[in-house]
Amino acid sequence: MSAATDRTGLGIPTDAPDALRLEADALPATQVRSYWQSVFYRLRHDPVTLCFAAIVLLIVLAAVFAPEVAPFDPYKDSIIGRLKPFGWRDHLLGTDDLGRDMLSRLIFGGRIALLMGIVPVVIAASIGGTLGVVGGFAGGWVNTAIMRTMDVFYAFPSVLLAVAIAGAMGGGIVNGMLALTLVFIPPICRIAETATSQVRSLDFIEAARASGARPLTIIRHHVLGNVLAPVFIYSSSLVSVSMLLASGLSFLGLGVRPPTPDWGLMLSTLRQAIWVQPGVCAMPGVAIFITSVCFNLVSDGLRAAMDVRL
Repeated sequence: MSAATDRTGLGIPTDAPDALRLEADALPATQVRSYWQSVFYRLRHDPVTLCFAAIVLLIVLAAVFAPEVAPFDPYKDSIIGRLKPFGWRDHLLGTDDLGRDMLSRLIFGGRIALLMGIVPVVIAASIGGTLGVVGGFAGGWVNTAIMRTMDVFYAFPSVLLAVAIAGAMGGGIVNGMLALTLVFIPPICRIAETATSQVRSLDFIEAARASGARPLTIIRHHVLGNVLAPVFIYSSSLVSVSMLLASGLSFLGLGVRPPTPDWGLMLSTLRQAIWVQPGVCAMPGVAIFITSVCFNLVSDGLRAAMDVRL
């Protein structure tokens, strides 16, 4: 014998006690997701972002396991094998001007590209984010001192500023990363300061102050949760910019020193042979283009998933 159910679809019989029916009516129709659950849900249902994230993952894995993936020694040259076309003697992407395998050098060059793209952004996000949060929360002369110092760097274009700093300190990976870090600190600081200034005047911050919470406690428990998302989104978009600037520094001779495989340095050394093997000489530029586009599209997907207004 089956009992009829009500219109809520919860399986509660129509002749059930009123208390049981009221309790069933009070149940939520759907489970409310938290912020980060909503972010991961949107990412899982974004095929474009997932596709390009998979490409980024392949690039990272190839760079990490470069000694096992690369078919040849990237430093071994050959006089008779200079500037050979695609597929010559198992060299899938040909050879460069010194007879070195192009595919192997591209794979090893991905290590430098990712290092120069990610490390400066992470350091700049830590320093710039901290300065922005402190300036935005403290306000007054502290905010003025920090933000007017950051405005000095805005007087110069990022490319010119990176070239000037790297040229003053000399070439090399460490000096190049330091130059890129100094370039990225001001914009990240401004993003963090703007987000903090908007949050500090909200009611829950005033309630925390009225309850006697210390400024550091308020920042850690109430401010950072609202500031990390915009800082993270903006910082992720700077990874591709950092790669392009690092390649530009190497192209100008202010970055990685030869014979270290680097995409910008490879473009610089192969530009004289562009009329001999144009396809081979264009490979470093293609690698820079694909990597930067993938990082940009993944960053756009993260921004769309973390936008609480969607």
